[in-house]
Amino acid sequence: MEQSGVNFGTSGARGLVSKMTDMVCFAYTMGYLQHLSTLGEFSPQTMVAVAGDLRSSTPRIMGACIAAIEYMGGRPLFCGFAPSPALCHYAFALKIPSLMVTGSHIPADRNGIKFNRAQGEFLKNDEAAMRAQDIELPKEMFDTEGMLIKSVAFPPITDVLPDFVARYRDFFGPDALRGFYLGIYQHSAVGRDVLVDIVESLGAEAIPLARSKSFVAVDTEAVRPEDIALARKWAEPRKFDAILTTDGDSDRPLLADKDGHWLRGDVLGILASRFLKAASVTTPVSSNTALEKAGFAQHMQRTRIGSPFVISEMMKAIEAGVTPAVGYEANGGFLLGSDVTYEERTLSALPTRDSVLPMICALVAAKLEKKGLSSLVNDLPRRFTQSDRLTEMPTEKSLYHINLLRKNPNENVENLGFSEICGPLSHVDETDGLRMTFQNDDIVHLRPSGNAPELRIYVETDSPDRTETLLQQGLNILAKWKEPLPENQLQNFHK
Repeated sequence: MEQSGVNFGTSGARGLVSKMTDMVCFAYTMGYLQHLSTLGEFSPQTMVAVAGDLRSSTPRIMGACIAAIEYMGGRPLFCGFAPSPALCHYAFALKIPSLMVTGSHIPADRNGIKFNRAQGEFLKNDEAAMRAQDIELPKEMFDTEGMLIKSVAFPPITDVLPDFVARYRDFFGPDALRGFYLGIYQHSAVGRDVLVDIVESLGAEAIPLARSKSFVAVDTEAVRPEDIALARKWAEPRKFDAILTTDGDSDRPLLADKDGHWLRGDVLGILASRFLKAASVTTPVSSNTALEKAGFAQHMQRTRIGSPFVISEMMKAIEAGVTPAVGYEANGGFLLGSDVTYEERTLSALPTRDSVLPMICALVAAKLEKKGLSSLVNDLPRRFTQSDRLTEMPTEKSLYHINLLRKNPNENVENLGFSEICGPLSHVDETDGLRMTFQNDDIVHLRPSGNAPELRIYVETDSPDRTETLLQQGLNILAKWKEPLPENQLQNFHK
């Protein structure tokens, strides 16, 4: 890990494709399986499910992972190119390990491997135990560039998608979306076709849009200007009831109303949680505070950003008997921690990020209440969030500046210029990065990305215009952080 620079991010191992050689991916998979063997979840002849997204680098990396599974005596179950939640739904039901080769929403020059245990995601304690594994690589299998010498024979594809479609059709019913005319923004999402299948199985008419042969890094949390413009363009004829899409591995949703306005993922999470009558809701500290103000759940808890943290706290609620228990992230990924019932039909738990469930919940709620999606959102307490990122911002530099801000927040907030925009600082939350709440209830939250060299900025205010203005002002303020730092300052920081 240290030699390659491929490390665990917010969710799984991530790195530049050039650094993710076959040997590195093979080593990661060996460490993963050795860790599972200590838990009794892997031994020779154990099936391990493998799937991947549509990046050009994914097939090679899947091959390296399959080679490692076979070397360790396992039986690779090749699920082809399928959404992360579809892979998990299938593997969890069989109680077998699974791994997904995906870089999620990050650029195509990067990729990753997301590891799962037999019935749930890898949590942070699993990552630590996997790091501690000592492995002995069969170096004779690799050339001097770290690539496999012999090509890998992929097993026949096991189709996991029919069960995934049936999951939603059986729960919501074949007429749940009857009368809806939906645009499906396909781009390069691995779930682009199965999403069409799912909404059609619920009675909707689906129109595929903008299918791409090359990988498109759609980020559901920091929506690209191109995607904002596309949704507005598609909405102009006023024919779609909504537009649906996902990120690259289709575990994070992005839903637009009939006017082409993309709903924030944390707002979508609130709508889905309320529709499912959740008793416990777990979400990261960066999510919209309209959740607490809506007051429909008896138990709400905030965590660090990342599905492992959400799952860990969500499971504590389940152990305490507070169910139905759900979780969601600001990117829209929705986690169903316990079974839930709707019209005497039961949906089984799926404690991993899912893009389909929250979008269908919101659409069914709109149909039942005879309202558009925008009306559902307007019924929520008036809190508005937006986020963006400073790209090409090394994590080390982000941490340096955030640490300075943390040491003396009142003075440094004023020096940066946030006090002039937002007024006096009232509260600082260090759950994940630095989340600053001002006396006028504006919120500015800064944290380094766990997946790429980027600085994330999240803002929240009581009006859409105010939120957009604050986000742009914040980006302008933070742009100066990209300037080179004197070497002595970095040395003192490390000390």
